[in-house]
Amino acid sequence: MIDVAQLPLDLGFRPAMGGEDFLVAPGNADAVAWLDRWPFWPAPALTVWGPAGCGKTHLAQVWRARTGAPLVRAVDLPGADLPALIDAARAVAVDDAEQVAGRKAREEALFHLYNMARDAGGHLLLLARKPPARWRVRLPDLRSRVKGAPAVAVAPPDDALLAAVLVKLFADRQLMPGLDVVSYLLARMERSLDAARRVVAAVDRASLAAHRRITVPLVRAVLHDLDKDTTEGG
Repeated sequence: MIDVAQLPLDLGFRPAMGGEDFLVAPGNADAVAWLDRWPFWPAPALTVWGPAGCGKTHLAQVWRARTGAPLVRAVDLPGADLPALIDAARAVAVDDAEQVAGRKAREEALFHLYNMARDAGGHLLLLARKPPARWRVRLPDLRSRVKGAPAVAVAPPDDALLAAVLVKLFADRQLMPGLDVVSYLLARMERSLDAARRVVAAVDRASLAAHRRITVPLVRAVLHDLDKDTTEGG
């Protein structure tokens, strides 16, 4: 079993949108450094990529809170008012950016948005699960632009980050479960930040409903129910 007491939980807190915080850890430190360099990026775009649940969306929220940038999904680009997006803050975040690849209208829309950002002295933050080098973009000019812009990976959360997030999420709800509970969760839960939020919320609800302290047996039952819901929902 993971010894949570030995994990370094003194990770740095950074303000995010909605009064929340996020933690700076080795897996996201490079991305944080790049976002902190804005607006002094070497290109009009920056791609932040990594698997689902690694924290890309939360990082984007921090950047958007700082820049005022709107968020648009890649699939919605063809029907979007591109000049209005740029005019809003001269900065735009594009979610699931790799989904433009192979779709003519989406590729052309992102190409035009890139050029508008460049001409306005603005920037695009592209969020994706894969690095731009692996996007199968057919439009040569767009391909050269996204490949020529910096890209930084966000790694899946490690034990230290997940433990710190769990402790913080419980503390935000005025809950202080024992380290045995945190260790149990680390060994068995889906390893993503989104899953940590869902699990803590479910544990809180179960504790209130049963008028019980948060213990390993309670958490075991919550995880069982969550797994059952996922299986039935799939």
